[in-house]
Amino acid sequence: MIKVLAISGYKPFELGIFKNDHPSVLFIKAAIKKSLIPLVEEGLEWVLISGQLGVELWAAEVIFDLQTDFPDIKLAVITPFLDQEASWKENNKEWYESVLARADFIDSVTKKGYEKPWQFRLKNQFFIEKSDGILLLYDQEKEGSPKYLYEMAIQYQKENAYPLELITFYDLQMIVEEEQYKRTDF
Repeated sequence: MIKVLAISGYKPFELGIFKNDHPSVLFIKAAIKKSLIPLVEEGLEWVLISGQLGVELWAAEVIFDLQTDFPDIKLAVITPFLDQEASWKENNKEWYESVLARADFIDSVTKKGYEKPWQFRLKNQFFIEKSDGILLLYDQEKEGSPKYLYEMAIQYQKENAYPLELITFYDLQMIVEEEQYKRTDF
């Protein structure tokens, strides 16, 4: 049973998304929700994100929506380093702050500001070791920032029972078609 689930995936620009009200965001959130509901019904207690823009913050918003029906589900934001949002645009900082304001737990893996890429590797390792499974919006056909976490999870699976669920672009296409079907009157 998965009690603690890590969630990650692409950053918005890697998906060609430059505004939070982009139509694709609704489909991404629907895909995350579709993956989360069975886990929550089976006893999922915590979702871990590092607070990066894109899939992780959209996942946080899905958690907040799910808390209406499943008040026991909690969100932990564990950043790779302090002040990760320091160089972000103002609207992204506000979005991030709104998620932090509603999170149940906030911490940083390294208790200092950004120094080097090793802090991201340490965060990935922390997420895998502290979770019972991972949900990644990642498609091997399109490399991007989730690649490193994906590869680390695959390595970890060689010696540990560690569920890795991918939401691929095919899965997103299926969600788009499901949503279009729901909106069509037959």
